[in-house]
Amino acid sequence: MTAAVDDSAVVDLGPVSGLTRGEGRTYTVDGRQIAVFLLSDGSVRATDAVCPHKGGPLADGQIDHTGVVCPLHQYAFSFDTGACAAHGIGSVRTYAVQVSEGRILLSSSFSGSQ
Repeated sequence: MTAAVDDSAVVDLGPVSGLTRGEGRTYTVDGRQIAVFLLSDGSVRATDAVCPHKGGPLADGQIDHTGVVCPLHQYAFSFDTGACAAHGIGSVRTYAVQVSEGRILLSSSFSGSQ
């Protein structure tokens, strides 16, 4: 499920054709790295791009409909809350994102945990 984006704080990241189904891509928005994922069902999700554990590139991680797994140490983060399944690792921010008229629109305010 994709959360609604507040039009007053929307950043256009470009065409959805820049994403590959089942993979993520990192964008820089206001100095923050954000990973945007195109799921197999065509929906998009977004989290901080850097794992809080050791700085792993989350855009390169394995994804499913519930979250992303960091490629360095296999810590899983929820797309809904940003929480890590392992205790003591910390969370990532999650962002409201949607596709409209073929464009990826990201809310510049975070919607999940920090």
